[in-house]
Amino acid sequence: MPLVSMTGFARSEGEHLDLKWAWELKTVNGRSQDVRLRLPSGFESLDPDVRTEIGRVVKRGNCQVGLQVTRQQQSGELRVNEEALERVLAAVDQISARVGGAAATPDGILALKGVLEIAEPENGDDENANAERRQAIMGSLKSTLTELHRSRCAEGARLADVLVEQLNTIESLTQAARDCPARQPDAIKARLREQLERIVSNSSSFDEDRLHQEAVMLAAKADIQEELDRLFAHVESAREMIAADEPVGRRLDFLTQEFNREANTLCSKSNDKELTKIGLELKTTIDQVREQVQNIE
Repeated sequence: MPLVSMTGFARSEGEHLDLKWAWELKTVNGRSQDVRLRLPSGFESLDPDVRTEIGRVVKRGNCQVGLQVTRQQQSGELRVNEEALERVLAAVDQISARVGGAAATPDGILALKGVLEIAEPENGDDENANAERRQAIMGSLKSTLTELHRSRCAEGARLADVLVEQLNTIESLTQAARDCPARQPDAIKARLREQLERIVSNSSSFDEDRLHQEAVMLAAKADIQEELDRLFAHVESAREMIAADEPVGRRLDFLTQEFNREANTLCSKSNDKELTKIGLELKTTIDQVREQVQNIE
């Protein structure tokens, strides 16, 4: 299973009987699962079922869910609301008597809200019809969630490719640090001698035995083998997480902190500009990994 990104989008439309609707799902990165619903009036009862279905797909991240519902042209009988018509006509007569205006036209009166209405056909199965609508709407949501998951997986696969390349870079830089000639005691001794020569004008006064001891102590203090071993181990762990069949975003986020800790220690122990350069490149690449990991579920 590829990595799953927290970023995704899906939209679908559906219809059943006299209803048409559209689901719109959008997810972005977040520290935990946060589902926000926008349901139209009359459909609030869908809330718990919608959250349950979202939870099956979205384990982490901010998820915005919107449902838009419109009612199609109804098939009931068109009729005049006599009570409303009487009130309108009385108002027209009253206004005409006061201002002496022309009488209202029939089409103008019928255009007034409430004069014409649609008589719904008698239906003794309203409860069954509502249940069918609900089932159709929720079925449409499941299909939309499938598209959302496909979108998040596709983005996750791209993230995985980027992460694998970055991990390869970290591994190569760690190998370069391991093989850096500046780590050898002889190299440390030579640098120490050079430093002392700049301070003491008479190089013949050097105590070679003491110089060797100081070089050994400095080499032990500057040893980065443990940091290198942990960096190699972290690379292997990250590769295993990328291949895991479960959400690993939080674990990868923690691992990048450990990567950064080792790189910082390597830089602080470095006593050579080449090794420092490698450490800085490590820190840059690790920071790039961290940015990508923020989008992984």
